[in-house]
Amino acid sequence: MNLNEFIIKVRELGIELNEEQINQFNLFYDLLIKYNKVMNLTGITEYEEVLEKHFYDSLTAAKKVDFNNSTLVDIGAGAGFPCIPLKIAFPSLKISVVDSLNKRMIFLQTVIDEIGLKNIYCYSMRGEDFAKLHREEFDYVTARAVARLNILNEICLPLVKVNGMFIAMKGNDGLIEIDECPNAFKKLGAKIEYIDEFYLPQEQSKRINIFIKKENKTNPIYPREFSKIKKSPLK
Repeated sequence: MNLNEFIIKVRELGIELNEEQINQFNLFYDLLIKYNKVMNLTGITEYEEVLEKHFYDSLTAAKKVDFNNSTLVDIGAGAGFPCIPLKIAFPSLKISVVDSLNKRMIFLQTVIDEIGLKNIYCYSMRGEDFAKLHREEFDYVTARAVARLNILNEICLPLVKVNGMFIAMKGNDGLIEIDECPNAFKKLGAKIEYIDEFYLPQEQSKRINIFIKKENKTNPIYPREFSKIKKSPLK
């Protein structure tokens, strides 16, 4: 996917990128490659692959959600996906970025500073610890390539406001992961609102975005300590 194809495909998602935003994506790419030489951020480094597999893929949730003037927390943000592309595409979106690895947060803070993003804040801590401090504060919670859904539900759903949404961005195993925890959504006050199955435009690998709506407040016993979540995930 070259740059023009990226712009066209993003437009099909309802996002019209201006020149400044395109420059921000290119600068993000340059920083990603620069820092990837000294720290393990991504195995995908070719420009056209990054445009499709990281940048475009990160924006696909916008097919079903208008992120303008909203709050979002990205759990397990890693190298900045989907949070940085979403912030570039939706400047009014206020984002909290959470990852337990401090060196990733240092990298993302550098990205934020150098490409001039505002109202995006980094937190070097575990997701379940962040959830205990920020219960039901966010319109949206995202998690992309972090953990299986039966783990993520308990970490992410307590962060979502009632009537907000947890968006789990998955690969080919997304439907299998849903089957692993059929009752967990109700236990956490949520339900699956929509499942978006699609293929990347050129590379054609399958993606599954799961949109989980928060219907009621989550029982304050959740999230448990991570050791308990991992040992006995909610089913």
